[in-house]
Amino acid sequence: MQLPYFYQNNIDTSKTQLVLSEETSKHCVQVLRMKAGEQLQLTNGIGDLFTAEIIAAEKRNCIVKILQTVNNKPQTKKVSIAISILKNASRFEWFLEKATEIGITEIIPIISKRTERQHFRFDRMNSILIAAMLQSQQTFLPLLHEPILYNEIFKSLNYQTKLIAHCEEDKKTSLKEINLSNNTQILIGPEGDFTPDEIALALQNNYLPVTLGNTRLRTETAGVVAATLLVNG
Repeated sequence: MQLPYFYQNNIDTSKTQLVLSEETSKHCVQVLRMKAGEQLQLTNGIGDLFTAEIIAAEKRNCIVKILQTVNNKPQTKKVSIAISILKNASRFEWFLEKATEIGITEIIPIISKRTERQHFRFDRMNSILIAAMLQSQQTFLPLLHEPILYNEIFKSLNYQTKLIAHCEEDKKTSLKEINLSNNTQILIGPEGDFTPDEIALALQNNYLPVTLGNTRLRTETAGVVAATLLVNG
């Protein structure tokens, strides 16, 4: 039987006992009705997996004893998706969930000229990533950034492969045909696509224009398709 699986950051790996966060404590004791002697698993989102046993089933400060620690190696393939915020927040949340399940390592919400929504609830969005990480039984939490203006993305060009997906009728290469490196970033535009000036700016910064298929995709769908092809390609 699979043990309950939780996330807790800032775990002190030098200690054998740990006080769970209030949220996790409540879930263990009040929701799952776990008691002293029962086991669970924890991850800190940076690769470590802990098997622990409850020694004090307190509703707000549940105490566990670490029984086993597994240190997973980071993924060799790093995939960053810089994607426009969407007017429909639930669609963006769906993208975050699926991209995390697929194994994306970095997500950068961007605000371009045609982005319709500016408000971004970082805590809620990050909690969706955490839930998706736990659901898919992973130990690495994708790095989620605060939203940045489109032009800001080009100030950090530390990617070996740089791609932009857009809908203009320019010459583009199928993403399936790209010889990918282990460090890739792709830009995904808003519902109205990137403007010609924004596309030109990406090309000036050596981003390669790519197509994700023969049909026009919603932003969140394009993000998931790109994530699948880049992580598994």
